[in-house]
Amino acid sequence: MSSLLDATLTHLRALVAFDTRNPPRAIGTGGIFDYLRANLPGFEIELSDHGAGAVSLYAVRGKPRFLFNVHLDTVPDSPHWSANPFELRLAESRAIGLGACDIKGAAAALLAAASRVDGDAAFLFSSDEEANDPRCIAAFLARGLPFEAVLVAEPTRAEAVLAHRGISSVSMQFAGTAGHASAEQGAADSALHQAIRWGGRALAHVEARAHERFGGLTGLRFNVGRIEGGIKANMIAPAAELRFGFRPLPSTDVDALLETFRGFADPPAAGFSETFRGPSLPSGLIADAESRRLAARDVADALDLPIGNAVDFWTEASLFSEAGYTALVYGPGDIAQAHAADEWVAFDQLQAYAESVTRILT
Repeated sequence: MSSLLDATLTHLRALVAFDTRNPPRAIGTGGIFDYLRANLPGFEIELSDHGAGAVSLYAVRGKPRFLFNVHLDTVPDSPHWSANPFELRLAESRAIGLGACDIKGAAAALLAAASRVDGDAAFLFSSDEEANDPRCIAAFLARGLPFEAVLVAEPTRAEAVLAHRGISSVSMQFAGTAGHASAEQGAADSALHQAIRWGGRALAHVEARAHERFGGLTGLRFNVGRIEGGIKANMIAPAAELRFGFRPLPSTDVDALLETFRGFADPPAAGFSETFRGPSLPSGLIADAESRRLAARDVADALDLPIGNAVDFWTEASLFSEAGYTALVYGPGDIAQAHAADEWVAFDQLQAYAESVTRILT
């Protein structure tokens, strides 16, 4: 085991021991942030509490060209863990612990690299990524600090990811008229029938877009996650709620797509509201998105980072891209292990990431 990997695992053991589960969003300015401050000597540190468990730490040394961003919050553990999720376990060629893959392994490697070399560096640690409430990033972007590029850490197998899907979540309400189910029904009588017919039209539209492509991604990801309403089998449903989500390609006009989905309701839905939106990476319509992807590829090439395929999962790199930064996703670990019981990250992934960060800081 190399000294760089050993130092990374030492930091990872400490970081995993801090409970930063989100929810319950009970993360404060002490704990893990005290540890970061103690292990970033020579850095100017700014600690900010944005409320609701959203805390960020911005650390800068010298005049860096690139910003590294990594979130410290994790998903909750599950009953399926085979041991204490807050105690790092080393087994064969992997490190097991809550957040080890997503994405405290990257944070540990940043600390190890920063102590090994004294080059210019900028790190932004945040704690609200798992809440779909990016207060930390929004506050940072409002400052407009200049960087040539932003490298956002997520599990990408130590490959630079230049594109990923956006994400949108929607709540719909349908209104009908309660009555006895033995009667002949009109199209607008049952709220549940309206929801079901809407779903058929929406699924047909998604299938019709299967040919669309961007940067290795194909089609539109779509899911009806919940339908609730009605009273019993022999009563016409007076109300229903449907929740759906979709993950568009970069270059998709999300507002136009939302209007298309809204228009499938006949009669019009009683309510239609987008509850969350995360932009794609890169942001922008077709020509602009492609130029941004090429700019990110140039950065990856200049930093000698291997380039991986576009991914379906969403990251906060898209928020930096939307704000005008050249952004890419780059971190150790495989998304297949993220959010899983006995979550783990491979030693060779940590080693590769720590070495590349060390090289960039040098």
